[in-house]
Amino acid sequence: MIGAVAMIAFGVLTINEAYKALNFDTIVLLLGMMIIVAYLQAGGFFDTVAAFILRRARTGNGLLLTIILSAGILSALFVNDTICLMMTPFVLLLTSRSKVDPKPYLIALASSANIGSVATLVGNPQNMLIGTFSRWPYIQFLAAMFPIALVGLALDYVVLRTFFGRSLKEDLIPYDDGLKTDNSNPVMWKSIVVMAIVIAGFSAGVNLAFMAILGAALLVLIANRRPDEIFAKVNWSLLLFFGSLFVVVAGINKVGLVADAHKLLEGYFSTSLSNQITSFSFASLVLSNVVSNVPYVMVVQHWISAFSSPRLMWLVLAMSSTFAGNLTVAGSVANMIVLELSKERADFRFWEFTKVSGTIALATWGAGTAMLLLYAALFRL
Repeated sequence: MIGAVAMIAFGVLTINEAYKALNFDTIVLLLGMMIIVAYLQAGGFFDTVAAFILRRARTGNGLLLTIILSAGILSALFVNDTICLMMTPFVLLLTSRSKVDPKPYLIALASSANIGSVATLVGNPQNMLIGTFSRWPYIQFLAAMFPIALVGLALDYVVLRTFFGRSLKEDLIPYDDGLKTDNSNPVMWKSIVVMAIVIAGFSAGVNLAFMAILGAALLVLIANRRPDEIFAKVNWSLLLFFGSLFVVVAGINKVGLVADAHKLLEGYFSTSLSNQITSFSFASLVLSNVVSNVPYVMVVQHWISAFSSPRLMWLVLAMSSTFAGNLTVAGSVANMIVLELSKERADFRFWEFTKVSGTIALATWGAGTAMLLLYAALFRL
């Protein structure tokens, strides 16, 4: 916010240029999804999912696989950060009761939430930006990215089994008490129906932002919950961050820094499409951890049109900037949410987390890049 105000105060942008820089499609999409997720939370949907997992986990290996699949699928639908926020306490609950090390399961939660979120245009904030900038249809993006997410989740499981195989063989104590879930809660079912309508609209090609805010408005009308209670759960700081970032990037672009950076890297992004995919993917992996993936996507959106296959390069950007989130502790907000909520029970050291999560990031990024090279060879995207 300070940076956005400085752009105007120092004359880089006029206030009208700052207003024009705001991408309301992205902001409204984020707002709509946050409201829908808040209603799902208020209806007990995430408690029901967590209870289902906890009551059926019998071995460490079974819990690991269930967490990976659940977090991966739910993140594609409801935004990865939210899933980590909702599921971390339940993972800690079961591991505490069974007296097993929670660390493998916490890494599984954070990494699979990041990986699964790549599958859709609403799975994470950077994909929302890419959906707005690229105009990729929701269902076509899903068809292209779902196999990459699936392979990524499989590699996530393999890497975690490799690092923690021995400890995962232990039997767990089933947790079947103390979990109060109300599957008849009308708010939950209304929210599920509305979310299904929203996804159907996404799939039919209706504007993502409109469908998300339409779903939010429907729930305000029919859920019979005080709207102010729901709005209190919206991450207004994130919306302010996005709005301000649009202004900052517009100022950077106006003075030519984005163009200058592109010129420096232009030789690196060679003329061959396969080389462009590989080099851009690697640059995105690294730079997403230097400046964070959301600002990175905002900056490099201006470079995509210069590639020989812009449509395919949007997929490269989505895959690499998302899988980059597992490279370091600070690579994604999902990682930081899990570590912050679990610090009293699982005090990770930097290298302890990074050696596992980083291995997952490199393995999934390599597989994702290879699959996109295959797409380039088989299809004209």
